[in-house]
Amino acid sequence: MSIFSFFNKTTKTGRDATISSTEVVEGTASQTDTEGEIHTSLSISPDWKISKEQEYVLKFLSNDLQPLKKDQLSLSGIDIEMDKRTGNWNVQAFLRSSLDRPMTLGKAELLLLDGDSQVLAAQEFDLSTLGAIPALSNRPWVFQFEKANIKALEVPAENWTLAFNVQSLVPHSLDLDPAWEEALPEEQKNALSAIVKELPALNPREVNITGFQSKLTPEGNLAASVFIRNGHTQHIQLEKLPLEVLDATGQQIVSGSFELNKLEVKANTSKPWTFIFPKEMLQIQEPDLSRWTARVPK
Repeated sequence: MSIFSFFNKTTKTGRDATISSTEVVEGTASQTDTEGEIHTSLSISPDWKISKEQEYVLKFLSNDLQPLKKDQLSLSGIDIEMDKRTGNWNVQAFLRSSLDRPMTLGKAELLLLDGDSQVLAAQEFDLSTLGAIPALSNRPWVFQFEKANIKALEVPAENWTLAFNVQSLVPHSLDLDPAWEEALPEEQKNALSAIVKELPALNPREVNITGFQSKLTPEGNLAASVFIRNGHTQHIQLEKLPLEVLDATGQQIVSGSFELNKLEVKANTSKPWTFIFPKEMLQIQEPDLSRWTARVPK
């Protein structure tokens, strides 16, 4: 996206959202010394060709930004323009860094908040498209929020904030229920964590079921252990879960529904859970479990 049809005003209607670099950038240590102010300088990619007039506006806005503390990242909101043709919102902002070295970010969900910190829009962006951000600098960019991801009817006139959803930057991890945490030996916990790390990445806001162990109990019941995987950047609670299990040939072994009483799966995690199907429900008494699938019925 070209940013040069934007940033044509010297007024700033948005606020700043600042976080520690340790929450976003790997390999940065937490700093206890937060004294001192760092003024970032305007960073314009050498690949960009801009007019002298627009360079003046960018420098004016850049010079007017508030200083940062050491090792911080900030999103400084400048202005929002709605595309009347598509309904998308083009959010103009500076991505700022007070790190003493260049950095490149990956994918992250950004939140657009109103003056009361209510979410107006949320969307994942690939921040690597901004390129490497030099040390102690700020880079102007336009973040286009698609209409489908916008909850508000009108563009806020002032006091809005563009912010990182820090939870979206945390690596996907294992979420153990307290009962599992207490019962499982450390070796099994580590094994489950290793499985979670090897699973395919989830799409934003995707929730799925992935089986990892199944067996027939001595009583003839089917015990199916699965990961409930949450790709949302917020916790979810499940009241009820319909589930079916297929055998190695793709035939349905059993289908049922389970009451989960608001089982919580934390944001960006996979929670292991075991579902027991009584033998009376089994359609195949001796299923081939060499390969099997657990899924929510279509």
